Amino acid sequence: PSPAPAVAAPGGPSLPWVRAPRRTLAASLGLGLLAEFLLDRAHWGLGFPLLVAALVGALAWLGGREGWQRARPNAWLLAPLGLVSVFVAVRDSSWLLSLNVLTASVLLMLLAHFWAAGRVERLGLTDYLSVFFGSAVQTLRYPPALARDSVDLRGLKTHSRLLGALSRGLLLTLPVLLVFGLLLESADGVFSSTLQRMLSFDLDLGTLVSRGISVAFSACVAAGVLGHALRRRATKELGDAEVTSATPRLGLIEALMLIFAVNALFFVFASFQVAYLFVNEASSPAPGYSFAEYARHGFFELVVVSSLTLALVMALTRWTRRETRVAQTVFRAGTSLMVVLTLIILASAMRRLSLYEDAFGYTLLRLHTHVFMVALGAALAWRAVTLWWRPERFAVGAFATALGAVLVLNFLNPEAFIVRHNLERYARTGSLDSEMFYDLSADSVPGLVLAESTVSEENQWRLAPLLKEHQERLSQGDTVPEWNVSRFLARRALLRTGAWSAPVNP
Repeated sequence: PSPAPAVAAPGGPSLPWVRAPRRTLAASLGLGLLAEFLLDRAHWGLGFPLLVAALVGALAWLGGREGWQRARPNAWLLAPLGLVSVFVAVRDSSWLLSLNVLTASVLLMLLAHFWAAGRVERLGLTDYLSVFFGSAVQTLRYPPALARDSVDLRGLKTHSRLLGALSRGLLLTLPVLLVFGLLLESADGVFSSTLQRMLSFDLDLGTLVSRGISVAFSACVAAGVLGHALRRRATKELGDAEVTSATPRLGLIEALMLIFAVNALFFVFASFQVAYLFVNEASSPAPGYSFAEYARHGFFELVVVSSLTLALVMALTRWTRRETRVAQTVFRAGTSLMVVLTLIILASAMRRLSLYEDAFGYTLLRLHTHVFMVALGAALAWRAVTLWWRPERFAVGAFATALGAVLVLNFLNPEAFIVRHNLERYARTGSLDSEMFYDLSADSVPGLVLAESTVSEENQWRLAPLLKEHQERLSQGDTVPEWNVSRFLARRALLRTGAWSAPVNP
């Protein structure tokens, strides 16, 4: 199915119809002003979840009770949307900030698309991209439609005489007022000084224009989201019905030959991996390899193999003919075995990376890669489940897995995790690679303060510039919209050292 075309209003065939245009326009302008106040800051923090909550509240208000009842089947999207929005006010990492804002944008687009009808779980895997980008394009049409439906041009024509009289009166009044004002100002010094104080304000035209553009842009975004959510639907859209199955084009014999050959290859490889990495509990790389060579040489290849296997299983499931129950069972068993063997290969890749981390410590890239591999393993396991039960539900499971990976990273607090585990490694080995702590945000400061008090003098000398850099960055306090949990905890940890005074709030 393809997205429905918008219903055209009688006055403008190229623009969509908008429900309650004046209320929607007022809400959009209010959200634009709120966005300017909350987000036009040096840092994002508490203002972002407040703005998201205001947008969802405006959507519920405009849609009314009936709209909320229609939106209820997809209301579960509000839970991850609220969590990732709140984490903007919790984590200071710029990487997590970008990830959380992007995830919140995707969830908002899905919520807008499915507010009035349809189900998220009915989307196919590629439909999520289609809905996101399609909805983003559709939102561009609603700001001009709101302006068209909210401004009554016929009413302006009716009051044209009154508006003309007011304009002529203004033109007549201003010069007379200016002449009398100048004469009275020169006649009395007290009156002159009072008038000058009243009129002595700095009108920064450039700032006003930039803020006006920013408010207008935010209001247009809000108008697009609200208008798209409350649109009138003409035909079936993505998510209104279950995904239709593709026409099978590959014969069962050909598919089984491919499946059994790949399974045999994976089985031989997995046997070597289990024997060396797991049964023997390898604590060193294979002969002839260093830790770095053994981890890097095989790790990325195994991750690519796992990803390609997932794509292969999905393609075979979609395109293979399975006319009988026996054919269906044999196919499912073969592809399920492929998934199980792939999970062993993925576990081998994780084991290789663990050997490297035990030897050299954690970095952001290694930690993020770990989370990605766990998410990939979960998607593979879900693919095996959906081979036997409701294959059309794989897409929503993969989407939930991606959301889960984002939330796990936020709950894990990667930078604090890196500092904590590298300190544990220092306690075991006496080696600390302080270069891993460079370019970390305020999320890592409490751990770095603890590290400085527990490591050797040489390492304390290396950590001191890092803490000083954080002190300078955190020297200015946050306003209420900028308030962030990690920056608050970082300042408190630095204050406890006694080498830093409290910042001054702007």
